[in-house]
Amino acid sequence: MNNHHSKKDETMKFPAKLFVVITILFWSGSSVSCTSESQKEEEVHQTPNVILILADDFAIGDLASFNGGITKTPSLDKLIDEGVYFNHAYSGSAVCSPSRAALMTGRYPHRTGSVTLNMQQYPELSRIAKSEVTIGNVFQENGYKTGLIGKWHNGLGEEYHPLNRGFDEFEGFVGFNVSETYFKYSLDVQGTYHDVDDKYLTNDLTERAKNFVNRHKAEPFFLFLAHYAPHRPLSAPEELIQNYLDKGFNKNTSTIYAMIEVMDRGIGELVDELKKLEIDDNTIILFSSDNGPDPIPGERFNVDMKGTKYTVNEGGIHVPFVVRWPDTLQPGERDQVIQFTDVLPTLADLLSLDVKEDLKWDGGSFRDILFDKNAAGDLPPYRYWQWNRGVPMYSHNAAIRDGDWKLVRPYVTRNVPDAESSARPVLYNIADDPSESVDVSDENRTQYQKMRVYLRQWARDVENDRLKIDD
Repeated sequence: MNNHHSKKDETMKFPAKLFVVITILFWSGSSVSCTSESQKEEEVHQTPNVILILADDFAIGDLASFNGGITKTPSLDKLIDEGVYFNHAYSGSAVCSPSRAALMTGRYPHRTGSVTLNMQQYPELSRIAKSEVTIGNVFQENGYKTGLIGKWHNGLGEEYHPLNRGFDEFEGFVGFNVSETYFKYSLDVQGTYHDVDDKYLTNDLTERAKNFVNRHKAEPFFLFLAHYAPHRPLSAPEELIQNYLDKGFNKNTSTIYAMIEVMDRGIGELVDELKKLEIDDNTIILFSSDNGPDPIPGERFNVDMKGTKYTVNEGGIHVPFVVRWPDTLQPGERDQVIQFTDVLPTLADLLSLDVKEDLKWDGGSFRDILFDKNAAGDLPPYRYWQWNRGVPMYSHNAAIRDGDWKLVRPYVTRNVPDAESSARPVLYNIADDPSESVDVSDENRTQYQKMRVYLRQWARDVENDRLKIDD
């Protein structure tokens, strides 16, 4: 995999805010008991805010810094330059609903009950079980004001609504109910739908995000900004589309790149708003995408990766991932493998959040890696993915990664499978072969057989948990 670009080696840096917090704790524990209200307010303000931004069907190859400048993504490129970028980051699934479930819970989507993407056709297979604890729940229980702006796609019905899943505020849509254009749509605002026909969806979500941080600038907040762009329906301002048509791209690709440009501009506006409010240095921003690019509008540049959305090949699950925390995290790149299941455990570790003792995450914490590129982190040795439409069939479109090794059960169909797949699993060495072009199973039989066994064991484990879900 081609890296973003080389950066200077970064060294462990003692977080400035940690020094402030330690100082506050020292004085609060001393004999001086007359802490003023202004001091108390200052102490509260030291709690870092978190903004998690997720694009939809956005590819690594959509970033200008990876595609030679064919797109315009200055805000995201700057986020990468100022943050810690992971060269081997993976989503939770090859499609949206289960991928988001992994991000929201720190658990493999199969355990949560969210295994496919069509909420209308499979409502019981595209929702996070009520028994699951979400990232919203964790932050809410730790005193954060929580908000979700944009796409939910993890459950229909009042019991599964974001307002009942850990979010104090919701302004968005459940998943499938977007109109035929980004210029005319309906948004659920605190449980009530409003029709909008005088704004562009992506700009609207940006404004709502800016308003959220303004409303909660004086208290710790967690904002999940789940952009719909560049997901279908393809629509963008005509002048931006024309710019890419003039470069020789077809209409669909030009529209997608224009949609990305609008989203990128909005992310820049949100960062500017944080600076204006003087809370930028105290706000952690994470950016990623739920899966790879959608092939239906036509395949587009995505570096050298095989596959697209729907497949567990690199093009379907290898996503951009950056964490930015000014004055605390030094910019740089990381080569450790991380996955969406690691995000919640990492944030809980990084921010010392209280979590229930019986909470079982599949992911681990990459907190130490954020500060030291040579750290191992507290991460699982193996990573797993699987997706097919409908009830899971684990012989279809499944993968396990073990270090540089990746075993793939091939993708068969985007439709509901007729039966279990008999396609032979394939072994790749991602370090030597990031494009997954050479099957090396014959030369590495022991590794091949081990990973086949582990993948089968994982499938039995998560399917057993899925079948126990009673809600």
